[in-house]
Amino acid sequence: MVGDQDRVGTGTLSTMDERPPRALPVSGRPLLAWGAVVGWAVLIFALSATPNLRFVSDPGLDIVIRKLGHMGVFGILALLLWRALAETTAWRRPSGWAFALTVLYAASDEFHQGFVAGRHPSATDVGIDAAGALIALVAVGLIRSRRA
Repeated sequence: MVGDQDRVGTGTLSTMDERPPRALPVSGRPLLAWGAVVGWAVLIFALSATPNLRFVSDPGLDIVIRKLGHMGVFGILALLLWRALAETTAWRRPSGWAFALTVLYAASDEFHQGFVAGRHPSATDVGIDAAGALIALVAVGLIRSRRA
């Protein structure tokens, strides 16, 4: 009983970094994995290039929706990056790399917004994006550790 509790309680993200029992991906798989990452990054870029982006007319509700959107969009990017890294590289700790790359992209996205009319860069948004990435990676790590 104690052994099971120790196994579940430690290394939530480390279960994400365990390699599947198959060899490196066959042809076509890297293109699919990285194509999804690039496609999602392009979507983020396009949304960031939209001047005065608003979703609802109520300002208070709009900011909540936009901040939750930040978390969700960058959480998905982190998961796509993790999958692509885990399937196509021999890098150790793909979840850590996925998190770092997501935060770097979030920072570059905020920099990009500084050049868009009606938008401005925000360090707070980078933190919100990082929180979304971390929540997504930890959630998947917990799910995978429960299955193991």
